[in-house]
Amino acid sequence: MPNSWSSSRLDLHISLDTAAGRRSGLESALRTAIRQGRLPAGTLLPSTRGLAGELGLSRGTVSAAYGQLVEEGHLTTRPGSGTRVAGVPRGARAAVPPATAPSAPRHDLRPGLPDISAFPARAWLAATRRVLTHARPEVFGAGDPQGRTELRQALADYLGRTRGVITSPDRIVITSGYYQGLSLLSGVLAAGGTRTAAVEDPGHNVFRAVVQRSGLATTALPVDDRGARVEALTQETGAVFLTPSHQYPTGVPLHPSRRRTVCAWARSTGGLIVEDDYDGEYRYDRRPVGALQGTAPEHVVYCGTVSKTLGPALRLAWLVLPSHLVGPVTRARLRADLYNETLGQLVLADLIGTHAYDRHIRATRQRYRRRRELLLARLTDRPGFTAHGVPAGLHTLVTLPGDGPAEAELLARCTRHGVALRGLTELHHDPAGRPQGLLIGFAAPSERAFPAALDALSTALASEGGDHGGGGTEGRAGGDTEGRDGALRLPPTLEA
Repeated sequence: MPNSWSSSRLDLHISLDTAAGRRSGLESALRTAIRQGRLPAGTLLPSTRGLAGELGLSRGTVSAAYGQLVEEGHLTTRPGSGTRVAGVPRGARAAVPPATAPSAPRHDLRPGLPDISAFPARAWLAATRRVLTHARPEVFGAGDPQGRTELRQALADYLGRTRGVITSPDRIVITSGYYQGLSLLSGVLAAGGTRTAAVEDPGHNVFRAVVQRSGLATTALPVDDRGARVEALTQETGAVFLTPSHQYPTGVPLHPSRRRTVCAWARSTGGLIVEDDYDGEYRYDRRPVGALQGTAPEHVVYCGTVSKTLGPALRLAWLVLPSHLVGPVTRARLRADLYNETLGQLVLADLIGTHAYDRHIRATRQRYRRRRELLLARLTDRPGFTAHGVPAGLHTLVTLPGDGPAEAELLARCTRHGVALRGLTELHHDPAGRPQGLLIGFAAPSERAFPAALDALSTALASEGGDHGGGGTEGRAGGDTEGRDGALRLPPTLEA
């Protein structure tokens, strides 16, 4: 018969079969639990008195069962330390090991990943203590589908101060990561009658798929050295998804004239601009370009996240919405999963309010700037490999020498050397015949691991005839080639 015992240290459910006797049934139940791994080595068992009371047995029966299992080697007992599980004896059948996740790459240079070893654990712990110390009981109850007021207020202040966003707490919706926010917003647009959305080409293929799954048809918006070519937007386009501060993956900002053009398009057609400010805090040569939302708040949805600043595991992101979308998106959030967890929101609000978040971003900004410079210095040794993008973000796009190895070959080489990065081709709507390149992240490795990652990358690029003629100048691999108007000049192959 099933029984449960509990003590200050242990809760366990066992099936106690007393058909062969109470002592034998208890011995068999404990022996099975140990062999199945439900009682791992070192587990402290209840006292004989406590277990006897829980199971309705005599204390002598429990003592005898414990003694038998000690003799068999299943349990150990020492005066003053109680009775513990000794581990699975020799010859016992081991439990089936759990499935394991794929091992992480030895050198992780994938784009868009922060250095999670730099997570501000002390600041987060201090903020957590403050939150829990002053938390009212209702904090542990059901949440608000729009997000905690404390975090929305902190974000309204922070985004206005650092990114030029014009908003108020009632126009912010907190989501479980940008992925969920994009899915909710795309679904709301499709339900509201939007049929077609323009997305950057090249652009993030995973997020493009999210938009498509919502029911929106996507059209490719070409990207050149001035960012997305927004002049191609038409009256029929209902929304456009942009990364204007630091285009992903080319790394160029949207030119000021095109910022004005896309805002004028939205005002004249009623179209919506969705601004993904995924790494807007990280500009290394000047102050970050302000958010596009600040010039047209009623026509732009501003999307932000802590996945690049703190870590993706926090699952905290936000949508700053035009007034007419707040209600529909909040209702979609409610239908999706009711609300976000609460404590993380309150801790983030505390970090922002105490400026610990600003201090963390300033520290990581300096660290990532140095890493980017080290990466570009290594690329100068690889003639024909051309780096693109303004000094910003967590990755650099590198195009390849025309007479050199293909993208697929270089990716395979990097894999053999334990280096993980990403290719450019898959980010195009139609990869066939599109320019090839590598997206190299410089943020994910720890400070100690980054030099070894660069060494492995250099070895991979140089091996098997990786050196080819062409370029290698400061304007190609070692720096940012900018025209008189400040825009990066990409090779003609990247221009539509």
